[in-house]
Amino acid sequence: MSVAVNQGAKSRPRQVAIVTGAARGLGAAMALGLVEAGIDVAAFDLPESDDALQDLADRSRSLGGAYHPVHADVRDYASCDTAVDAVLARFGHLDILVNNAGIGMLDVLSGDRFQKFYEQDPGFWQRLIDVNLNGAFRMARIVTPHLVARGAGRIVNVTTSFSTMIETGMSPYGPAKAGLEAATVIWAKELSGTGVTVNVLVPGGPADTRLVPVARVKNREALIRPETMAPPLRWLVSPHAAGITGRRFVAKLWDDRLPHEQAAAAAGAPAGWA
Repeated sequence: MSVAVNQGAKSRPRQVAIVTGAARGLGAAMALGLVEAGIDVAAFDLPESDDALQDLADRSRSLGGAYHPVHADVRDYASCDTAVDAVLARFGHLDILVNNAGIGMLDVLSGDRFQKFYEQDPGFWQRLIDVNLNGAFRMARIVTPHLVARGAGRIVNVTTSFSTMIETGMSPYGPAKAGLEAATVIWAKELSGTGVTVNVLVPGGPADTRLVPVARVKNREALIRPETMAPPLRWLVSPHAAGITGRRFVAKLWDDRLPHEQAAAAAGAPAGWA
């Protein structure tokens, strides 16, 4: 079910969203979900993902919003800054940032188990933290002043289930996501009164993406479909969620058949460990 986010606001410009890691998986599903709601999306990903980005651009043409592929590397501040400038030049403003870009633990999968933290290459640890945690900070650091200047905006950070954060073998992925969860709470407090909200959205379990190795879950039908992320995200960026901040929402618990207030109450909880 699509949410007409801009309904009743014909005089307002269309909302513009940046989704990082948008070429595949959760990012692709969220980007297309926003396009379907009539939102213009700047889909950020690495140049080597260009074929996937262009494929999604083709798929988006019949959905309602604009889908604009942008090459950006969240590990590099200058790359992020240049990409955001390009979005502003194209659309004139920004309303939404979805921090989704991330890498998983495939590089440290040994047989059917992940390496223990003391077995891992320090370079892998640094690379994962730099993408999954520092990358979200870089993007938020660049985008937030534009949102504050407009007096409104949404930042949505994709973290993970609490159990994954502390699961054996999930270091540094778990610590990076836990750090982003804590950052969400801090950013929400620091942006109180600005009109900019900061929330967490998680699938609610392993999702059918490349981050979940086939060696770990061979029955892919048991995994959460990436498209599950779209309905709660569309609500979070809509006027109905104005003032909702510092919370986490579990996509698999979102029931789109319910009035959105009820769906949000059932799927939501305070972010962090309150």
